[in-house]
Amino acid sequence: MRLLGMILAGAMALVAQVDSADPEYVIPKENPFTAPADLKGGERSFLGQCARCHGPKGEGGLGAVLAQPRLRHAPDDESLFKVIRDGVKGTEMPAAFTMTSREVWQLAGYVRSLGRLAPETVPGDPRRGQELYRTKGKCGQCHILGGQGENVGPELTDIGERRNARYLRESLLEPEAAVPDGFLQLRVTTKDGRRITGVRLGEDTFTIQLTDLNGRTYSFLKQELKDLQKDTGKSPMPSYRGILAPAEVDDLVAYLASLRGNP
Repeated sequence: MRLLGMILAGAMALVAQVDSADPEYVIPKENPFTAPADLKGGERSFLGQCARCHGPKGEGGLGAVLAQPRLRHAPDDESLFKVIRDGVKGTEMPAAFTMTSREVWQLAGYVRSLGRLAPETVPGDPRRGQELYRTKGKCGQCHILGGQGENVGPELTDIGERRNARYLRESLLEPEAAVPDGFLQLRVTTKDGRRITGVRLGEDTFTIQLTDLNGRTYSFLKQELKDLQKDTGKSPMPSYRGILAPAEVDDLVAYLASLRGNP
């Protein structure tokens, strides 16, 4: 009984700690924890839990760029608290279910402070990059931008908010070093001999769906397939090394980094 009591006490302490998930918590409109000690605590949380994806200075990487004056999904303190606490559904951003409300606010305060850093300097001409995107780069054959293009790779309408210039450059030159989560390359062979390479759209126990490199979608019963290969870590995107000159890569990166979605 004594052991059971200790276990229950520990569980109750854990529940008390995770008060940021308390549905009865009334979220203030403004951050109540902005003292220097709070920002320092937020920095520790950020470096320990967020920097791997968002960069140690919020410069972005696998996660969104945070070092900017206005965050699209969190324009005010209340919404930033909710994004950190609840995560962003449909993205790699998880919920902070182990953090207390105060820790979430401290982290939010530190994230907000990153927007006062000097913006990233990106070499290249975005206007020339836009032309390369449409012509030599042929990017619209696999990506949607502003509603135009094919849905094979990630949408690029707001890619400049979600990825920094270093990540974008790596994606162009070494695409298999930066394969986005959720984009799995498939190679299937049907029983009648058709061979299709594409990106998985969905899968369950009995069926699988994919988009090929021309934007055509397929849905198969797995029993219809002679072979199914899942190429983890592979990307159907070709490297632009040798296709674009270094200055052209600069221009295309500058254009992609400028894309911030609809105002």
